[in-house]
Amino acid sequence: MTHMHVNLDSDDTFEEGPLYAAAAKVYPQKVVGTFRRLKWRLLLLCLGIYYFLPFLRWDRGPNEPHQAVLVDLGHSRFYFFFIELWPQEIYYFTGLLILASLGLFLSNALFGRVWCGYFCPQTVWTDLFLAIERWTEGDRRARIRLDEAPWDAQKIRKRATKYFFWLLIAWWTGGAWVLYFADAPTLVRDLATLQAPLAAYVWIGILTFTTFYLAGFMREQVCLYMCPWPRIQAALTDTDALNVTYRVDRGEPRLSLKDAAHARAAGLPAGDCVDCHQCVNVCPTGVDIRMGSQLGCIQCGLCIDACDTVMTKINRPTRLIAYDTDENIRRRQRGEAPVYRLVRSRTVVYAVAIAIVGSVMLYALSSRTNMGLSVLHVRAPMYTAVKEGVRNGYTLRFANKGSAPQKFSLEVSGLKDASVKSEEADIGADGKLTVSVDPDATQEVQLYVTAPKEALTGSSQPLVMTATNLATGERAVVSDHFFGP
Repeated sequence: MTHMHVNLDSDDTFEEGPLYAAAAKVYPQKVVGTFRRLKWRLLLLCLGIYYFLPFLRWDRGPNEPHQAVLVDLGHSRFYFFFIELWPQEIYYFTGLLILASLGLFLSNALFGRVWCGYFCPQTVWTDLFLAIERWTEGDRRARIRLDEAPWDAQKIRKRATKYFFWLLIAWWTGGAWVLYFADAPTLVRDLATLQAPLAAYVWIGILTFTTFYLAGFMREQVCLYMCPWPRIQAALTDTDALNVTYRVDRGEPRLSLKDAAHARAAGLPAGDCVDCHQCVNVCPTGVDIRMGSQLGCIQCGLCIDACDTVMTKINRPTRLIAYDTDENIRRRQRGEAPVYRLVRSRTVVYAVAIAIVGSVMLYALSSRTNMGLSVLHVRAPMYTAVKEGVRNGYTLRFANKGSAPQKFSLEVSGLKDASVKSEEADIGADGKLTVSVDPDATQEVQLYVTAPKEALTGSSQPLVMTATNLATGERAVVSDHFFGP
């Protein structure tokens, strides 16, 4: 936090205070309300998915893993329910990253930092750790008193209990992470019997420490100083985005409850804000929302619940703090009705981009096959003169992504009177090659194509190679060139 005190005396001299001050510890107070209940439900949903998804089964047939979501590093595969991705299909992950980015942009344009307030892992685990802290040490004032109290048996007992449950949650978090990289029930048994790979224990230790430290001690510091998203979203928002907003047109001027009553009785202006600081006390990052839009506000809505509780007690309308837009604040100050423009140019652009990228990915997934074919032209030499004419060499790689052995036939077209030869494949009377590939494997084949000189019309001619799965009829086509003098 940066501050500077400047005092002007009669001689116009300046007195400067420190440029930087240590950040004060934040003690979020318990709050009950609509947004707090929503956050609890989303917290349970997110944690339930994270902790228990590795144990969900999915039948893929024989010789295939039955874990619904699995990153199989040993076999270079990623399984997500009915989807199986190979390393060369990295473009699917690229598409998912693009979709995630566009989704963040769209949500920010509509509802501000809703990701930060409800779904961010730092927010979710910090909420859980704060619940443990309140259960063991009490609410805000009790925790402040405990911090200021000397170390005695009671303080040691409370802190030890809190740290024990924090470590338990952090350990479970690290343990759940490694379960995504191996068969979960098997790995749990191996971990319990100390037979798991060393890497599993190392990663559990790393994630246990980071979860314990980030969610237990750093908390709002991660949002304020470590996370880049607050800086990015500040450049993406506009005056029509719904953000947690203090309705200054209704809340100012701030007066105590008695002073506000006297002012209204005298016909003087009086805002609904009674300066109770409840919105600040419940904020997980210590932000005073009445100061306007700030980097530390994660748009969680807890200040709305706290303010609504106070407004209800003093018989004033609720939603003095609410999801609102800067444009509507100005409209109400001019005496105009509020307008909510969720559909506008930037939201349409983001939505269209998401639809295009999503459609491309769905089409690619729906049209993908369990076979693959790639070709690499032998460059040394580029071609060879033989008795029959000119010969080119190619390295073909057949991929069988299925769980059963497959046979593929290969047809070469584009050259008149060309012949093919390979030592790793069978060649039928029709001139087609037949290649057998084991399940979940690739097979490399050296192919030689020979063409008469009179069939060549130039130094380079296109060549098409078509592989067909003899069992399913799936086809893969690649193109290359045939070179000659």
